[in-house]
Amino acid sequence: MTSLIQKLKKYHASSLRLGWGNPQTLLKTSFVPLLSHLLAEKMKHTQVAVLLLMQSLNALTATTVTTEVTSHLTTTLPYLTQPSKTTGNLHTPPTLFANVSGSVDDEGTCQCSVYLPDTTFPVQKAEQLEIIAATLSEKFEIELSQVREYSKMIELYQQQILNLTIRVEYMEKSSVSYTELDFQLLKVEISDLERLVTQLKSSLVGSNVIVEQIYLEITNLTILVNELESLDKNNVLAIRRQIVSLQNRLKECEESTNKTTVPPYFPPGSCIHRGLLNVSQPYIVKLNWRGFSYKYGSWGRDYSPSNPEEEVYWVAPLNTDGKLLEYYRIYSSFDDLLLFKPMYESRITYGEGSGAALYNNYLYYHAYSSKHMVKHDLKTNTMVLRKDLPDAVSGNRFSYAGVAWQGIDFAVDESGLWVIYSTEDSMGNIVISKLNETTLDVLNTWQTRQYKPSVSNAFMVCGVLYATRPMNTRKEEIFYMYDTSTGQEGRISVVMDKKLDTIQSIDYNPTDQRLYVYNDGYLLRYDVTFQP
Repeated sequence: MTSLIQKLKKYHASSLRLGWGNPQTLLKTSFVPLLSHLLAEKMKHTQVAVLLLMQSLNALTATTVTTEVTSHLTTTLPYLTQPSKTTGNLHTPPTLFANVSGSVDDEGTCQCSVYLPDTTFPVQKAEQLEIIAATLSEKFEIELSQVREYSKMIELYQQQILNLTIRVEYMEKSSVSYTELDFQLLKVEISDLERLVTQLKSSLVGSNVIVEQIYLEITNLTILVNELESLDKNNVLAIRRQIVSLQNRLKECEESTNKTTVPPYFPPGSCIHRGLLNVSQPYIVKLNWRGFSYKYGSWGRDYSPSNPEEEVYWVAPLNTDGKLLEYYRIYSSFDDLLLFKPMYESRITYGEGSGAALYNNYLYYHAYSSKHMVKHDLKTNTMVLRKDLPDAVSGNRFSYAGVAWQGIDFAVDESGLWVIYSTEDSMGNIVISKLNETTLDVLNTWQTRQYKPSVSNAFMVCGVLYATRPMNTRKEEIFYMYDTSTGQEGRISVVMDKKLDTIQSIDYNPTDQRLYVYNDGYLLRYDVTFQP
């Protein structure tokens, strides 16, 4: 026993010389300062501190076994290493035993309680330190990744700032000033332009292609300015130049409109003009005499070259099937037409489609379910001539778009009677034939390149065919022309307003130079303007 105690003393003394000492002292003198230092410098030197902490924990773990043995023996023999109470010398043998209170159990065994000093190693605290170190390491990695992202963003911002600097330097060297980038002023100017164009449109009679184009450009300009305001504001000068150009054009249009120019006068029946220029707003005469259900038909004024001033009007609504022409009325004046006072009402058996025309007191129409042309005398209400139209396609094969049963369409102009139709040889394209009004013989024929079912209607003026097409439910466009005197065809754009969706027939009268339009049962009238 004595030898064992001496060995323990020697081992404990050597541990003190090595610098480890009491484990509690080691914890206070080594780990606590280290932890404080780690927390204070967690962002600046976190990685280095974590490495030092891990090395210290490894060294501490290596001494755990020695410490546990020493603590156990010290607990068993608490007084072996205690200094002498009288001399204070460690080498003086102390008292080995002490009296304590005890008790005897039922089996006769003596039991007592011994209180040992708290010299065990703090394993739980060491584990907590290890967890804290791992947590700090994770936080460090997160902070480090964020720093990398911030570095990339800073590089990007530096490049953007460099680009902005270059652009600002360019603006300073050029004539661009910050006052020219005022988008609110641009919007005000564009709004004024739009208001002026709207007023100009309302003051014009008929349609004007130039004004419509300017209005469209102003609308596009508004959209472009709104886009530029949210994007690149350096293109404002180009927009401002475009506004100035539009202002100049609008000013020219206003000046030309304010001038009280009287349309050139062309005598009735003359063709000394250069063709159709414009049409007026529609004058709504009234609903046809048979009622709203009779949407198909034709109407107009008779043209008599021998007596051009004579007023005779006809209205010929088809039956409700949109095919059968059976009744028509004749009026001796326009006032009688307005007052529903017909000269007479007559019945024919039967016509087909809305292509009838009145010329020199004779009504010309397409005979029902045939290829025949009919000449009908108004005075006697009798058919005077019925003749086949060579090669014409009958039925509903090549009728106008949106208008059924109009395969043969009669037209009147300054030179006389015409017929508009299609043939199989023309593959549905419009064919124009000049007729002898007395014999209904075909005098001459022209074949166009315009497909007949793609147009909504057609009429003749001074030997020139004009074709229309719908733009929407309230506008029609005269878009195509064919000159029979030259054989030339071309595109034009004259917009006609209409009351309802479909135009069933258009008839031109050379005496008053007006268009008579049958529009879904309503009788409309347009004034025509010619190019001087």
